[in-house]
Amino acid sequence: MGNIVAIVGRPNVGKSTLFNRLTQSRRAIVDDEAGTTRDRQYGRSEWNGREFSVIDTGGWVVNSTDIFEGEIKRHVMLAIEEADVIIFMLDVQSGITDYDLEVAQILRGNKKPLIVVSNKVDTYDLQYQAAEFYKLGLGEPFLISAVNGLGTGELLDKLLSYFKPETANETDENLPRFAVVGRPNAGKSSMINAFIGEERTIVTDIAGTTRDSIYTRFNKFGYNFYLVDTAGIRKKAKVYEDLEYYSVVRAIRAIENADVCILMLDATRGLESQDLNIFSLIQKNKKGLVICVNKWDLIADKESNDIKKIEASIRERFSPFVDFPIIFTSVLTKQRIFKVLETAVQVYENKQRKISTAKLNEYLLPAIENYPPPAIKGKYIKIKYVTQLPDTLVPTFLFFANLPQYVKEPYKRFLENKIRSQYEFTGTPIQIFIRQK
Repeated sequence: MGNIVAIVGRPNVGKSTLFNRLTQSRRAIVDDEAGTTRDRQYGRSEWNGREFSVIDTGGWVVNSTDIFEGEIKRHVMLAIEEADVIIFMLDVQSGITDYDLEVAQILRGNKKPLIVVSNKVDTYDLQYQAAEFYKLGLGEPFLISAVNGLGTGELLDKLLSYFKPETANETDENLPRFAVVGRPNAGKSSMINAFIGEERTIVTDIAGTTRDSIYTRFNKFGYNFYLVDTAGIRKKAKVYEDLEYYSVVRAIRAIENADVCILMLDATRGLESQDLNIFSLIQKNKKGLVICVNKWDLIADKESNDIKKIEASIRERFSPFVDFPIIFTSVLTKQRIFKVLETAVQVYENKQRKISTAKLNEYLLPAIENYPPPAIKGKYIKIKYVTQLPDTLVPTFLFFANLPQYVKEPYKRFLENKIRSQYEFTGTPIQIFIRQK
């Protein structure tokens, strides 16, 4: 179970800079695929072998030039609700402002671990000015400079000391876990209820080890898996409900705990930026994907809204990853509901699929010979051998070449497409690495 760290504070105190510093080292290694920078508000970070998620709540504040109190209040409340540890950022060079007092006021009643961080301590003399932050009554300020990294190591050590110990989930490890995610009102809860039906007896609610994801065991019609439902869908009504804002943070927990994500889109509203955000979270966490276009019964003129056209436009928006199933459903009329489950199970199996080295080489080497990587500076790149790595989260293929550094992204995509066209990997991400032979 991942811990979530939220960074709160008024604009321009350096939240995003700290966010980038915490997530970049990891991002540089993990996310070299295109299109992952769309959502700057969420990232994965790692320190001393512990992974955690970082949310820059400021990333969601609309028009940050004139923030009114409600806006700030909302992102602080969100952090208090959703995060495990809160970092409250202040700017030592401008001291305490009214907004800071406002944020401190909200944070005072909160029970979560809180670290007050005094940022922009870029020179030695500035550290004395940080003393004024004591008067906020939230404990000792931590001095850092997010720009040059001063003090961030100590800050990370401190964060780790607050994390909940990693405990194994109460769930049976060998069963697949499916999460239903999507924007508000796309029909997630109805979908989950439709799956579960009224025979609640077969269903067991195992609250996850933390208060966040609830696993619902689904065991009928020959299926056996867990539905991961974010607790938020079931119980949160009180906080200043800004739906768009919540849906991403809610989705984070569910996505991190699932094997396959069922992303619900609303047929009556088309694709919105929120959907793309959630999609890129699924990609970032390397999860299987089933797209479910819901409320299909409400589309009156189905001729002009041809299924093929809609599928094509969805794939175009989600490219370069286009090999995923799209199902048109109506939760109300129960249309194709079980198709969704069948497909999710199929994607889960695809994600586990292993292909023998002999078969891979027999199929791929001739294809590579017919279409080798383009020569660079007169040097010819030869790929000699390919194998699939065992025990990886998603299917991962290792190609051995004489000059791996010259094999560029487009060619890797060509290799991926070749693999997908021959073997059944629909719905699962594939990783391709080129190594020195």
